[in-house]
Amino acid sequence: MRLALAAAVLVAGALAAPVLSGAAAPAYAGGGGGVCTVDLGGQWITVQCQYGGGTGGSPGRGGGHGGKVNLACTLTPIDQAAAQQAGLQWPPPTGFTWAYMDCIGGRVASGPLAVLVSKATGAPAVTPQQLLQQALNDLQIPTLRARTAPPRGKDALVGLPEWFWVPNGQWHPESVTVSAGPVWATATATPVSMSFQPGGGFSPVSCKGPGPTYNPAKAASQQHSACAFTYTQPSAGQPGNAYQASIAITWNVSWTGSGGVGGEIDAGLIVQSAFTIQVAQGEALVSNP
Repeated sequence: MRLALAAAVLVAGALAAPVLSGAAAPAYAGGGGGVCTVDLGGQWITVQCQYGGGTGGSPGRGGGHGGKVNLACTLTPIDQAAAQQAGLQWPPPTGFTWAYMDCIGGRVASGPLAVLVSKATGAPAVTPQQLLQQALNDLQIPTLRARTAPPRGKDALVGLPEWFWVPNGQWHPESVTVSAGPVWATATATPVSMSFQPGGGFSPVSCKGPGPTYNPAKAASQQHSACAFTYTQPSAGQPGNAYQASIAITWNVSWTGSGGVGGEIDAGLIVQSAFTIQVAQGEALVSNP
């Protein structure tokens, strides 16, 4: 499941026009309609951009797959004719050349940006904040699928705790790193807590981490979990004769970048997964769910 990360994108947008030192280090921002805007010492000009059609061959996201994605931006030199046609300053500032920077190869294609490149180091004049936008575009947070005991498809019983947990293989950070020469930015989403919404007007139950896995080989009396809920009423009479339950995972989205920059983007991004639970009237004297 791909999320828009609305809060993250808003923060990235606020960082899209960093203050750079010197006239030879302009700021850049992607524009709509296939254009890029370039800040040349306080004067913004529009540059035509050609957006890639489709995404690269990075692995897709399912529960527990993926993890770390690394994208390296490529530089294509811009000659005098192309630069002048695009409205770029010519000649470039002393010690620099123009190039189009492409950060492609991820899940979301982005348009090339016109950047100044140092002749001495070959490094583009970009900031970690600008690369962060691409990292956020490519960051996908999966919908984690919880397991329950009794398992879904088998009736739970009134008075018997219903366990819920996320397999450890799914519970890990997701990150995207975008680099352009020595400049880089990493966006990371880390699952931190989980809550179970039992439905039927019952209050949710929350716990840290993915919760312990229920072991059917052990007696219920020998196991304990804070990630459990006990229904006090059967689900008969509920829509479909089942409780409309869900799991909500809270993720922390943060970033780091070259030069020691970084911070928190969203400390409480919630991703939900809904399912139904049928609860039958019965005695709570069962040793195993």
